[in-house]
Amino acid sequence: MDEINYYLYHIPGKKIGVTRDLISRVVDQQGYDLDEIEVLDQSTDIDYISDRELELQLSYGYRVDRQKYKDLYINKIKSNTMHINATEQTSTFPCPVTKLKGRLMDNMGKTWETMHGTFEINVDTIEWIMNNVTTSQYTMERCYIYNKAFAKYFKPNLFKQDTSEFTEYIKSLSQRKPANWRYDNTEDDRFQKIRDWAGERGLYTKGDTKTQFCKLMEEAGELGRAVLKNDNEEFIDAIGDMVVVLTNMAHLGGTTIEECIDAAYKVISKRTGKMVNGTFVKDEK
Repeated sequence: MDEINYYLYHIPGKKIGVTRDLISRVVDQQGYDLDEIEVLDQSTDIDYISDRELELQLSYGYRVDRQKYKDLYINKIKSNTMHINATEQTSTFPCPVTKLKGRLMDNMGKTWETMHGTFEINVDTIEWIMNNVTTSQYTMERCYIYNKAFAKYFKPNLFKQDTSEFTEYIKSLSQRKPANWRYDNTEDDRFQKIRDWAGERGLYTKGDTKTQFCKLMEEAGELGRAVLKNDNEEFIDAIGDMVVVLTNMAHLGGTTIEECIDAAYKVISKRTGKMVNGTFVKDEK
């Protein structure tokens, strides 16, 4: 687990304080700009930084805190200790999305067990969680993430082979070359890029499967027009847009596009049949 760095900061004429996150505490919460802040000291030793805060408050002529930072911090941790409920598919946090980042930071270093192994709250995972968290459909006071998606980010080596068997098949969808469906391309994180893009724009906190289905029908209409007009540029664009929508719909529906593709391929890989009038017709069992 990474050591926590404590910053002893000074807002001239106002106060001297300690925080673990200058941006969140002083800029976002208190409204100051970075050029209004002086960092007087920093340390991973909470005892040292707590004593140093009181010492500098006294020497600068500010009111000296009655309690040391470490005591306030420990009491805050106890009151903000978060019980994360992990099920097979999700990990649920007992607070609304609007308060989640602060609660996560209060629980820095906390771990919990899931079917995909042990997860940990740290600076990197907090960013991912906030970009991918979804409000519970039952109450605004809880929110959750999908364990498998988080594990692919947090422990990517465990899932290195999840989609490798189907990589060429998936990528061939964007190549309009009927006589040759294989091509070389080492880029295999395109679906995660789509999820990152959507998460950063709030689609997963404000959207749902119904709105995405309507969007899919709209893009299907665009694809139909491209086919009828034999417009190759619009053809590629429409298919790409549909893949984006399907990726987001899968996430909002509690799964991933990769799982959907894998499930479909497991079925069609065993299917036999023949081409009839330009359509593959499966054999009757």
